Amino acid sequence: MKRKEFIKVIGLGGLGVSLIPNGFSSNFSAKTNEEICRLQWESLCGNIGEVYKTDAFKYVHPQKQKPNVLIYGDSISILYTSEARTQLEDKATVFRLFKNGGSSQNFIPNMDKLQEAMFQPNLKEGWDFKWDIIHFNVGLHDLKYLKGKNLNKEGVQVASISEYKSNLNAICEYLKSHFPKAKLIFATTTPVPANAKGRFEGDSIVYNKAALDVLKNYPDIVINDLYSFTKPHSEAWAQEPGNVHYKDVGFLAQGKEVAKIIAEQL
Repeated sequence: MKRKEFIKVIGLGGLGVSLIPNGFSSNFSAKTNEEICRLQWESLCGNIGEVYKTDAFKYVHPQKQKPNVLIYGDSISILYTSEARTQLEDKATVFRLFKNGGSSQNFIPNMDKLQEAMFQPNLKEGWDFKWDIIHFNVGLHDLKYLKGKNLNKEGVQVASISEYKSNLNAICEYLKSHFPKAKLIFATTTPVPANAKGRFEGDSIVYNKAALDVLKNYPDIVINDLYSFTKPHSEAWAQEPGNVHYKDVGFLAQGKEVAKIIAEQL
């Protein structure tokens, strides 16, 4: 292999990950469309699935006879994705973002990266479909406080209310302009318990109110009030006191609820 070709293989455009370039060598052209997409997906995800110990990041391939659903969110959504996918198995193909979605400022770059990496024409044999439903959430990472890279209530909040509202408005505009035929579902942010590290109890309520203020301008975006669904059970479902994450019983219930809301829009 020539040096120029080798460099092309190890770095595709500005994506910052090792991805399969367009039309690369006869070895790749001999692979099926699904094999090429799977390799690309695995390169995009890296070891993220191992980090979260979940099959939410396993590769799923689009099927012509089924609607295509994208779940975008943070670690809460990572852990309910598998159950939502199971519940919708006969109704839709359920994908999720290739990583933890993080804060609202990461949304558009993450979505652009997904489109560039997995879809035609950027990936020659890549995905060639339009999203039917996008279920998304941002908030839990916006309201947290960091000192350096560590959760710390004496640190700086990732996004103020005004920044969050501005970012969410930009997200809605982005989704409606880039995916005009997709049904959009916004999930409210799940509760922050007392004594949470780097987060204050009650901030989910404040940020959800801000989100709903923004979404008043987009009445066609469906609201999945995951906060209200989770709140009555948050103490029983919590992995431990002060932890924003839930035990399996909680994530299974959330996954079923997300699937129900999505199914209503199919």
